[in-house]
Amino acid sequence: MSRSYGQYCGLARALDVVGDRWNLLIVRQLLVAPARYRELLDGLPGVATNLLADRLRDLENAGVVERHLAEEANAIVYALTPWGAGLREPIESLIRWSTPLMTRGPGGDRFRAEWLVVALPALLARKPAARRSSTVGIAVDGQLLQVRATRSGIDVSLHDGQDLDAVVRADASIVLGLAAGVLTLNDTLGLVDIEGDEAAVRAVFNRS
Repeated sequence: MSRSYGQYCGLARALDVVGDRWNLLIVRQLLVAPARYRELLDGLPGVATNLLADRLRDLENAGVVERHLAEEANAIVYALTPWGAGLREPIESLIRWSTPLMTRGPGGDRFRAEWLVVALPALLARKPAARRSSTVGIAVDGQLLQVRATRSGIDVSLHDGQDLDAVVRADASIVLGLAAGVLTLNDTLGLVDIEGDEAAVRAVFNRS
């Protein structure tokens, strides 16, 4: 790290490590899944390749990121260290804090559906436990995710092929609004297409 706030404060020292531009977004990508360099570049639209290399090197030197050889692909894969994975909690808090900033929609900003793998658990975690277990697919921009709601909590991942109780198709802003509780399914008539068990979808989004 070339710069430091020079303050003996936990927040300042954390920002010494992850405060530079792109660092937390790199962590977001690796919270979705470990990734090769090209996958990270694709998942971070707007980042210059040399800057990404610099940021990865800084995060690796700080102990946030590690790399290993994926034998099946004979390629370097980047992943979070256990300490780096601890950034999930503050990142989820920032996502919840950002809700008023998201209500105006994407405008001209770029979006990738995989980012919902991190955003949806952050937003849905504050809702009461589901009364029934449901696994719902979320189809956004041609990408299918799955949200599993149980009494023990919420799990969100890219679809792994398992059977789904229902599939929801909607724009990202609608999905985020439902997850944040800004919208209800009753508010989104005509904006959401539900295939399958609507009660399963309500078990995920409208828990009460």
